[in-house]
Amino acid sequence: MTRIDLKFAQLKKSGRKAFVAYVMAGDPNYEQCLRVVEGLPLAGVDIIELGLPFTDPMADGPTIQLAGRRALSAGMTLKKTLQMVRDFRVKDDSTPIVLMGYYNPIYSHGVNKFLEEAKSAGIDGMIVVDLPPEEDDELCIPAQKAGLNFIRLATPTTDSNRLPKVLTNTSGFVYYVSINGITGAAAAKPEDVAPEVARIKSSTDLPIIVGFGINTPENARTIASIADGVVVGSAIVNQIAEGKSSEKVLEFVKSLSDGAHSAI
Repeated sequence: MTRIDLKFAQLKKSGRKAFVAYVMAGDPNYEQCLRVVEGLPLAGVDIIELGLPFTDPMADGPTIQLAGRRALSAGMTLKKTLQMVRDFRVKDDSTPIVLMGYYNPIYSHGVNKFLEEAKSAGIDGMIVVDLPPEEDDELCIPAQKAGLNFIRLATPTTDSNRLPKVLTNTSGFVYYVSINGITGAAAAKPEDVAPEVARIKSSTDLPIIVGFGINTPENARTIASIADGVVVGSAIVNQIAEGKSSEKVLEFVKSLSDGAHSAI
C-alpha cells in the first residue's frame, strides 16, 4: 500500500473526509514554498498536491499559470521539485505527496529515471493531465510498477462510455473536476457535483475527491459532504500571489481543512 492508500484507510476508519491542498513547487521561491509545504500537515492537510512548474499549463487558469511562471523565474526545475520532496521527508515520512503536472518535463527527464528518483524522493502518486488512458503504456503502467499511484481525472463530460476507460489502471483516488474549463474559473455547485460523484462511485471502489472551484471553508464542507474529500488549489495559490506570509497562508489553509473535516 502507498501512503495514499494508508491515508484513506485511516480517514475511513475515523469517519473523516479528506482535505487535499495544492501548491506550486517553488512559488514564489524555493525557501518560502518549502516553509508552506512543511506547514501543511499541521494545518490539517491530509494529502499534499505539489505542482510541477511547466511553461504551457493548458488545463490551468491564470492563477496557476502565474504561479508556475513565478516558480520558473525563481529557477525551479523538476530536479529541484524532487529535492523539495526530499527536504520535506526529512521531517515528515507519513503525509502523502501527489505530483501534479504535465508530461513534457517527465519525458525530457527520462521516464525510468524520473520514476526511480520520484519514488526515492518520497512521492506517492502522480496526476499527469495531458496523458489520456490510451497512452497508459507511456507512464501510467510503469509508474504503478514502480509503486506509485496514477490518479486520473474525471470531468462533467466523462460520459458512461468513457468512464470505464478512465477508471482502468487508476489507483489511489479519482479526481473529479467539478466544472467544465480551467482551474479557478467558477465555483463548484453541490447540485451539479452530487449526481456525478454518485455515478462514478457506482463504477469504482476508489475514493472520489472533488477539485476545481472550491475556495471557502463553507464550500469545502458542502462539497466534501457529498464526496470523499476535496482539493483546494487556486484559492491557496492566490494567498501566495498576494504576498501573504507563510503563517497567513497556513492560517487560510487551516480554515479550509476545518471546513472539509466538519463535513458528515
